[in-house]
Amino acid sequence: MTTAAAPSETDRSAVSSADELRAILGAPSDRAVRKQLSALDVHCRAFIARSPFLVLSTANAAGVCDASPKGDVPGFVMVLDDRTLVIPDRPGNRRADSLLNILDNPHVGLLFLIPGMDETLRVNGSARIVRQEALLERMAVDGRRPQLGIEVSVEECYLHCAKAFLRSKLWDPTQHMPRSEMPSLARMIQDQIRPLHRTDAEHERVVEEHTSNIREAYCNLF
Repeated sequence: MTTAAAPSETDRSAVSSADELRAILGAPSDRAVRKQLSALDVHCRAFIARSPFLVLSTANAAGVCDASPKGDVPGFVMVLDDRTLVIPDRPGNRRADSLLNILDNPHVGLLFLIPGMDETLRVNGSARIVRQEALLERMAVDGRRPQLGIEVSVEECYLHCAKAFLRSKLWDPTQHMPRSEMPSLARMIQDQIRPLHRTDAEHERVVEEHTSNIREAYCNLF
C-alpha cells in the first residue's frame, strides 16, 4: 500500500482560500471599503494634476503581468472627465509591453505618486490605445507630441495610506543610496547579454558605446 507523501512546509504554509486569508487578516474597516470611488472626485483630480510619475500595471490574455513606469512633467496625465484620463506614450525602447498587453486585455491598474507625499492614488479601469490628432497635440511638450495615448476608463479609484512609504523612507534623502553602489545601466545590461566569445577589451568598448547611447537618449526625453 502506497502512502501519500506528507505535504511540504511550503504547502502547509500557503494560503489557498479567501476564507483562510480573512481568518488571518480580518475584515477591512468600513472606511477602507467606502473610500473606493467609481469616478474621479476633486481630490483625485488634484492629485493627478500634481503627479509627475505613475506605474501602469497590465497583463496579457494569459495573465502574464507587467508594471511600467511613466513619468513626465507634473500633471502629464490628462483628465478628460471624471471617468476618463489619458496617458501620453512618450518615446522609449519600443518593446511596447504595456501597449501589447492592452490589445490583449484592457484591464489596467495605475499607481500615482507625488514626490515628497507619502500617500498614493490608485486607479483601476479599462484602457485602449488612441491616436486622435487633436488629443495628442494637447499632450505635446516642447513641440513634440506623443505618437499614441493610453485612454483609461476609470472603474474604481481610491487614496492609499502612507505606511509603505513611511516604512521604506522613500523620500528621505538621508536614506538614498549613493549611485556608485550600483553599476551603470549600460554595464548591467551588457553584462547580462554578453556573448561568451566577447573579450574583456571588446566588452569595455561595447559598454562605453552603450553608455554614450543612453546619455544621448536621456537628452531627448520627449
